[in-house]
Amino acid sequence: MKNIILSFIFLTAISFTSCSNKSKNNTSTTTEISKDLAIKEIYFGVRGNCGMCKTTIEKAANSLNGVSSATWNIDEKTIVVSYDSINMNELSIHNAISEAGYDTEKVLGNLEAYDNLPGCCQYDHSMVMNKVNVEE
Repeated sequence: MKNIILSFIFLTAISFTSCSNKSKNNTSTTTEISKDLAIKEIYFGVRGNCGMCKTTIEKAANSLNGVSSATWNIDEKTIVVSYDSINMNELSIHNAISEAGYDTEKVLGNLEAYDNLPGCCQYDHSMVMNKVNVEE
């Protein structure tokens, strides 16, 4: 009889522990949903020439905490960046790309970084960038 009572108490304790874990999971899901609502997408021009430029520009933007994706279009000289607008601002993205040596519509590239770019990546500073500047 003692074993039956102890087994019952043990099973009851396990079921209460399981219930409390389920409510914790629901809370984290709610947080993720509200965080998605802060995602903002911007487009702007960035000077560059080739596939190596694409890699460097995208790496610079994606290195920022809060940027979820960045894609630079070689032909149009524009980048599309999705980022958390609560913890990040547009100028920080321009500055990160500039520090890698590339001109953006708002910030000129760091000249020392530009000089260290491979020859194929040293773009014409008067190159036209498509100015999209569409914010959603």
